[in-house]
Amino acid sequence: MSGGPQASAELAQKFASEKETPYERWVRDEGLDIISAHYVPDLKTVELKPWPRRGGRGIFINHEQSRQSNDCYVCEIPQGGKLAPQRQLYEEMVLILEGRGSTTVWNDSGQRITFEWKAGAMFAIPLNCWHQHFNGSGQAPARYVGVTFCPQLINLFDDIDFVFNTPREFKGRFNGEPDYFAGKGEQNGFLLRTNFVPDAVNLPLITAKERGAGGGHIRFNMARGSMASHISQFPVGTYKKAHRHGPGAHVIVLSGEGFSLMWQDGEEPRRYEWKAGTLIVPPNNTFHQHFNAGASPARYLAFKHSSFRNAQGVPLSWISRRLGGNQIDYADETPQVRRLFQEAVESHGVTPRMDNIYALELETLPDARK
Repeated sequence: MSGGPQASAELAQKFASEKETPYERWVRDEGLDIISAHYVPDLKTVELKPWPRRGGRGIFINHEQSRQSNDCYVCEIPQGGKLAPQRQLYEEMVLILEGRGSTTVWNDSGQRITFEWKAGAMFAIPLNCWHQHFNGSGQAPARYVGVTFCPQLINLFDDIDFVFNTPREFKGRFNGEPDYFAGKGEQNGFLLRTNFVPDAVNLPLITAKERGAGGGHIRFNMARGSMASHISQFPVGTYKKAHRHGPGAHVIVLSGEGFSLMWQDGEEPRRYEWKAGTLIVPPNNTFHQHFNAGASPARYLAFKHSSFRNAQGVPLSWISRRLGGNQIDYADETPQVRRLFQEAVESHGVTPRMDNIYALELETLPDARK
């Protein structure tokens, strides 16, 4: 993306001493780099650097909203190895990209829980709990991606010892419950309250016609935290409606093949190809749209910290722009969108299945004049 409006070199120099944040200094002191990107083609192959303090390898991925939003990092656990224990005053949600292993979580009272995971598992670290990840294979590394709101905490306090070494238990978040990571859940509408999903790639979803194309959807509340996440899936030969929201949504493709468009008002859309393992991070208030161009259903997982909602609690990204929301109806798309989709599915030998969806939308389309 463009990186926002540009100032003169003279004006930029006057603010140069304020450019680096405490969070950026901390990452540098960890010996790691930050990829300043909204798109990473493959998290499974992105290059990592040694991370001496943790005992593995890693890389951070951040975007231009790092002062206000959440971040992402990829970490690799060596074969037959483990990471150093850590506690932290920020939330973290984890998706296992490759490998198998286990994680132990404990608090200062001595309650200790260990659970096993493999590729496709998803879980959250309870706030300020000690935790340690172990690689269960002696033959290959294990790799995971974690999304946190670490930048907010480090930028706010600028005190690394406070963020990582505060002896405070949040027993309302974790109190040593034996079945805490058992994979059980409580479903309420789209929302599933759980702390562990053993297989995010094949988790059953709920029909979500409001997002278009007859896809499936499920939302998560994990480890009793405030970070949000959801999984969406859409059928072969279809695509989802364009929408926009606040910063920090880390969209990780779980299955399928296709592309996404991202643009701001007045800009030409930029195209990003994806497959399983791709990361897309739409910038703040930027329209984006996901297209399934392949021969199998496409599914993605999105980790994010906040979302604009109306007084009913409905995200504005689910409400038509005709009604004051941030979702573009199919009927209001530019001809370019349908042309790009048609070309993409034809190149994959797939038959588009959007005509009936367009027609059904017209039957309930809000009147743009109201």
